[in-house]
Amino acid sequence: MEKTLTGKKIVMLIAFRDFRDEEYFIPRQIFLAAGVKLLLTASTQNGTAIGADGGEASINLLIKDVNVSDFDGVVFIGGPGTLEYLDNEDSYKIARTAISQDKLLAAICISPTILAKAGVLEGKKATVWSSPMDKSAVKILEDNGAIYQPESVVMDGKIITADGPAAAEDFGMKIVEVLTGI
Repeated sequence: MEKTLTGKKIVMLIAFRDFRDEEYFIPRQIFLAAGVKLLLTASTQNGTAIGADGGEASINLLIKDVNVSDFDGVVFIGGPGTLEYLDNEDSYKIARTAISQDKLLAAICISPTILAKAGVLEGKKATVWSSPMDKSAVKILEDNGAIYQPESVVMDGKIITADGPAAAEDFGMKIVEVLTGI
């Protein structure tokens, strides 16, 4: 891949326990291959975060200490631990600040519900993880004014959402595409 993210800075927000491995590691590798200048991983605790499939990620920054103005893109990762660790006012503030500062804001799997609860998806097209037996995340998006799209990756302005692990590569590539245009 051509180095296209030279000079760009991205922060990825993950659950300290049970983030979705593919949704973190695949886009992260895409960002690194694209030559990102700075790539930090933030969570609610310092140390080593553990993915749902056992992958390990070093935490560089606490979510409460993220200064959105230091980054070009903010990426929320999903997984079974997401709502336990990331569904809170610190995350909502980061999402709202990213929008107010015209930054790229991305979320995959269940994490678009965090963007919806932060109020940044109102009137925006978005997708989220769901299954035939569980449409609760879709309801959260719609209840917060989002226009749900049953697609794997959806972009509306500088907001990119994806519906889960199978979309991780396309999600990462779309983020690179948008950041190279900024």
